[in-house]
Amino acid sequence: MRIVFMGTPDFAAEVLKAIVADKRHDVVAVVTSTDKAAGRGMKIQLSPVKIYAEKQQLYILQPEKLRDVHFIETLHSLKADIFVVVAFRMLPEVVWQIPPKGTVNLHASLLPQYRGAAPINWAIINGETQTGVTTFFINENIDEGNILLSEKIDISKDDNAETLHNKILDIGKVTLLKTLKEIEEGSYKEQKQPLFSDLKLAPKLFKEDCLIDWNKQANQIYNFIRGLSPYPAAFSRYKNTDGEELSMKIFTSTVEVITPTTPLGKIQTDNKTFLKVACADGYIYINELQILGKRRMSIHDFLLGNKGFDGMELY
Repeated sequence: MRIVFMGTPDFAAEVLKAIVADKRHDVVAVVTSTDKAAGRGMKIQLSPVKIYAEKQQLYILQPEKLRDVHFIETLHSLKADIFVVVAFRMLPEVVWQIPPKGTVNLHASLLPQYRGAAPINWAIINGETQTGVTTFFINENIDEGNILLSEKIDISKDDNAETLHNKILDIGKVTLLKTLKEIEEGSYKEQKQPLFSDLKLAPKLFKEDCLIDWNKQANQIYNFIRGLSPYPAAFSRYKNTDGEELSMKIFTSTVEVITPTTPLGKIQTDNKTFLKVACADGYIYINELQILGKRRMSIHDFLLGNKGFDGMELY
């Protein structure tokens, strides 16, 4: 089939690689986000999908507005059989209704659960033990189209957003290629998404969403930390001895469930081997962290050069 692929981040780039490597289909164009200035030097950053597409000499489209008349005309002129969408923006109907075989999306959850931009993060944050991938036909509602295929995957207690991302990517590539094969052959079956009364959503994560609440239980905080690790990273605020407010990102932790003997958010440390923080039903031992402006480091390395945290409060 002739495919137009739409996506932006690393996850999407890896899926695009799998489609190209499969050699069953012809990727006639790639649609991705516009180049943006980012970082301290405000250098122009290309999306991972664009970087790969350039290497493969694929035709690249970067519309600022998806309803742009020239963009729509270009899509029509490509005479694609199908559009494939992975981690991209919401498409208007004038776009997704173009290809005769439809527009297929690969989503990193078992729909209808965890509709939204951050399904991997939220599944771990909520303490799920299972998630998966779903391919479906896009319609006018976000992540609500008819399901084509789905595959389950277990979430281990040690998984974080990065490790689960990699597991889901591996199974997602296989599932999408199988979906495309069935659509090409006309052997696919689609079904409406089941109805659940307790739908869990996966909205986009902003900085303030990553702030740790030390009033919560230890396992809730533990899941929160690993669900945001390594990016965007859970964090907490504190004030140094000069009264300056600083932030601390926390990447890995362990849990001790016990009645805390110190106020919630209060730090205890021996200044050598451990640093733990009191929460509702125990302590969170911080194993890897990063202070603003410093590198990520183990708690042992951190304590070698940072004293005075005993009794300090995180909030």
